[in-house]
Amino acid sequence: MKRRRTIRALALTTAATLAVAASGCGGDGGDGGSAAPGVTATTVTIGSHQPLTGPAAPGYSANSAASKAFFDYVNASGGVHGRKIVYKYVDDAYNPTQTVSVTQKLVLQDKVFAIFNGLGTPTHSKVVDYLNAQRVPDLFVASGCGCWDQPDKHPQTFGWQVDYIREGKILGDHVKKTYAGKKVAYFFQNDDFGQDGVKGLDKYIPKDQVVSRQSYQPGSTDIGAQAQAIAQSKADVVVLFSIPTYTALFRLASLKLNYKPTFVVSNVGSDPITLTGLLESFAKKGGSEVEGSPLIQGMVTDGYLAAPGDASNSWTALFKKIHDQYIPKLPFNGNIVYGMSVAYTFVQALQAAGKDPTRKGIVEALEKSRFTGPGVVPFAYGADSHAGYTGAVIGTIKGQNVVPQGQPLTTDDGDGPIQPYTAPQPQAPANGVPAAG
Repeated sequence: MKRRRTIRALALTTAATLAVAASGCGGDGGDGGSAAPGVTATTVTIGSHQPLTGPAAPGYSANSAASKAFFDYVNASGGVHGRKIVYKYVDDAYNPTQTVSVTQKLVLQDKVFAIFNGLGTPTHSKVVDYLNAQRVPDLFVASGCGCWDQPDKHPQTFGWQVDYIREGKILGDHVKKTYAGKKVAYFFQNDDFGQDGVKGLDKYIPKDQVVSRQSYQPGSTDIGAQAQAIAQSKADVVVLFSIPTYTALFRLASLKLNYKPTFVVSNVGSDPITLTGLLESFAKKGGSEVEGSPLIQGMVTDGYLAAPGDASNSWTALFKKIHDQYIPKLPFNGNIVYGMSVAYTFVQALQAAGKDPTRKGIVEALEKSRFTGPGVVPFAYGADSHAGYTGAVIGTIKGQNVVPQGQPLTTDDGDGPIQPYTAPQPQAPANGVPAAG
């Protein structure tokens, strides 16, 4: 813990120093007639830190490739207001120290217009103050931490996916109603990601029903003690707020212990195709062989985007077409849908920022936006809210797909009720490109 505080102190000191050093450089650079950083007559350059290697790479490393594929598709259609989107994403290995260095390079050397979809709660937390001090739009963080929704403190930062407290409430309500009286255990990442999820769960699952709470540190793959403790608690239901690597590790540990609870897994750790591959790979490294798919059947999860296996959905059809054209070697799964969906929202925001986009202008456009699609629930964007999607729909893994159950649900990140959302999901535009607003 002392080491983590030291790293945070160093990161914040570095951010503050750089902010002072750059204070005479014009900040936004996009008002008063001059071009905004990262914007030329023909291009808009954005950047991101992504886990192309490290513990979060399985599954998540495809997000950025999917976003780039969507941007390439838009560029081939003429771009946004005549400008093509240049997307520079750099590996940070899901390591907060590396996140700081690569983000500073993107801002100071590459002079990106915005940081887009930087992935991870423990990683992005180390650069959010810096980006706001530099007045760099920090758009659609790839994390459901509620900390991105602080417009007074972090006016440049916007979430995108449903936040973990909302998700925890929705999953907790499902557990309470479906498994009334059953023993419940939690397995969660020991940072804002997992802790926010637990906050949401605890709003609905009675505390005396929770018989074990076990956390893990990202980077340490030895979770045997946590699995043993949960198995010994004899919990009937295990709720996981984990990234895919740790969902797979826990599932294999439970298999080894012959422990067979019902698994309820947060959205970010439940992609069926990713989990199948991880289960088989990890088992092989441990000297055994398993068939991954049977081990995840019946897992309960939630979703807020089009299901990759739903060929009748217009968004799935659009993203599959782009996938097949630009990144056919990658499996078409939830990570691909995620990456293309968040790229779609960025294109909407850039369209709304106008023909001469500025950093200030894109932030203001988002706060005034009423964007729809590709999600099944609405965004919460406004002047006093930088939260993203407002809910999700419960689903169950069947085969290599997540099959929705019931209606989408929306809620807030406080004590507000969970309510059905009855409006239909918007259709994807015929040409796949958002119209200029």
